[in-house]
Amino acid sequence: MTARIRHNDYGPLRPAALGDWRPRLTVSVVIPAHDCQDALERTLAGLAAQSYPARLIEVIVADDGSSPALRVPGLAPANTRIVRVPDGRWGRGWARQTGASAASGDVVHWVDSDMILDREHIEAHMRWHHLAPYTVVLGDVLFTPEGTAPSPKEVFAAVGSGAAAALFDEASPHAYRAGVLAETRGLRDAGAGAYRLHSGATASVAAALLRAVGGLNTALTMGEDTDLGYRLAQAGAVFVPDPQARSWHLGPSTVMRREKEVHRHNWSLLPDLIPDLRWLRAHPRRNWLVPYVEVVVDARGASYEDVRASVDSALAGTLPDVAVTVLGPWRDLTGGRHPSLDDPLLDLRLVRNLYAHEPRVSFAGETAPTPAPAPFRLTCPAGRVLGADSLAELVRLAEREGYGLLNVVLDEGPDGVESMRLERAAAFARAALVADGSPGDLNDPGDLNDLDDSDALDDSEDLDDLDDLVHELFGSFWVSAEEFGVTTAEEAGPLSGDPAKWRAGAERSRREAQRLRQEVESLRAETERLRAEIGRLEEERSRGHLRGLITSAMRQRKTG
Repeated sequence: MTARIRHNDYGPLRPAALGDWRPRLTVSVVIPAHDCQDALERTLAGLAAQSYPARLIEVIVADDGSSPALRVPGLAPANTRIVRVPDGRWGRGWARQTGASAASGDVVHWVDSDMILDREHIEAHMRWHHLAPYTVVLGDVLFTPEGTAPSPKEVFAAVGSGAAAALFDEASPHAYRAGVLAETRGLRDAGAGAYRLHSGATASVAAALLRAVGGLNTALTMGEDTDLGYRLAQAGAVFVPDPQARSWHLGPSTVMRREKEVHRHNWSLLPDLIPDLRWLRAHPRRNWLVPYVEVVVDARGASYEDVRASVDSALAGTLPDVAVTVLGPWRDLTGGRHPSLDDPLLDLRLVRNLYAHEPRVSFAGETAPTPAPAPFRLTCPAGRVLGADSLAELVRLAEREGYGLLNVVLDEGPDGVESMRLERAAAFARAALVADGSPGDLNDPGDLNDLDDSDALDDSEDLDDLDDLVHELFGSFWVSAEEFGVTTAEEAGPLSGDPAKWRAGAERSRREAQRLRQEVESLRAETERLRAEIGRLEEERSRGHLRGLITSAMRQRKTG
C-alpha cells in the first residue's frame, strides 16, 4: 500500500517510535567537503555512533579538490570512503552529484561537513522512507556559537550515549525556518512552497526519486539544494521536517553570516530555474530557462489559421514566462521537392515556418509525460483563443486554491464535453507515484507502523484514472470558457497590442493619477491656507471691533 498524502499534509503517515522497529533499507550518507579535515572528523565520529544499523549505512565523502586531499580517520563508520570530484570540476553541485553517483543505498542522505548528528538522527529520517517512497525528510538543525569545537572522541562518546546536546552550552534554530514551521504546522499547510526549506545540511531522499529528477545541477556552486528541492516537488515529493532528527551545525551558517550577499548571488541564478519564485521574475519581457506554464497546441489535423490563433494568444497574454509546444508529425516534413501550394502537409509547414525562430515555441511529436520542471501545463485545442488575462487568471485560481487540475469547459455535445486542461505537474506526478508505488518499489512498510486503513490505497482499486487521484490529492475544478475569456478563432478579434503596451498604458494612467493626486493635495493645502488666513482676518476684525467698543465706552464715561 502507498500513502495518499494530500498536498504536503503528511499527517496520515504514522512513523514508528525510535528504537521500536526493524529497518531494512540501506542509506548512503553523502558529505560534500573541501579543505575541512578537522570538521569532517567530528562529523564522521558522530556518524560512527548512530542507532541505525551500521550494516545498512555507507558514508561517501565527496572531496571537492581539497589540498591536501581529505582522508578517512580512524574514528568513522566502517563503510566510509572518499571519492574525488572530477578534475576541472568544482563546487557544491558537483560534489553532491559525485557522491550521489557513487552511492549504492536505497536512500541518499545529505549531510554537511560541519554537522554533528544526534544518535537517532539517521534512524528518524529512515523511518519515513520505509513508509512512502516520495518523502523528502528534513532534519532539525540547531546552530552553535562561533568557536564551539569538541574533539572527535568527545563527539563519539556524547552521541553514543545519547547526550550530544550536552556538548553545547547553547544552540538555537534558524529564525526564518522556525517561523515557517510554526506558521505551517511543520509544513503540513505549506502547500506547493514546502520545498523552500529543503537544505543540504541534513536532508534525505529515495535514490530512485533523485535519479528521476536528474540529480543535482552541477552548474550551481550555491543554491543547489533549493533547485533540487523545487524539482523534487515537481516530481511529487512530500517534504517532512522531523524534530526528532536533531543535529548541530558548528557555528552560524554562511546564510546567517552573510545573508544579503548570499541572496545577491543566488537570486542571479534561481529565477531561471525556479518559476515559482515569482518576485524574482518581475521583469515584464524577459525570457527564462524554465517557463511557468507550458501550453500545448495540437496541430495534427488542424488548420494553419487555427493553430496560429491559439499559439499567438498564448504568447501575447499578461503571463510572460510561457512556452508553447506544438504537436505534429514534424519528421514527415522532409526537405525534398514538394509542391509549394498543393502540399498535403502545407498547414504543418506554414506553422513550422511561422514559429521556426520563435524561442518560446518548440515542436514535438507527442506530449511529454510531464511539463516539469515547469509547474503547469495547459492543453489548448487548436482554434481556441486565450484572452489577454485568461492564462494568468487560471493559474492564479490554481495557485490560490491548490488545485491539481482545472478543466475549462469549451463545448458540450452528444459526444461529451470538450475542455481545456490546466494540469499541475506535482499533482500528476504524485498521483502516478500513488498509483504504481514507484520509484524503486520502496513502498512496502514491512514491520513498521504504517497508515490508517482509511489512508491506504487498496490494490483492488482502479489506478488508471489519474484525474480521480489528482482530485483526491490536490483537488480539481470545472470552470467555463466565458468566465475566463476563452473564445474561438472566429469570435476573437484581431490580436493587437501586447502586454508591454498595456503596461505602458497602465503606467501612464498611474502617473496621471499620481499627478492628479498631487494637484488635489496642493489644492487641499491651499484651501487650508486660505481658511487659516480667513480665520486670522476674522479674528483681527473681531479684535478690532472689540477695541472699538471699548474705546467708545471709555469716551462715554469721560463725557459722562
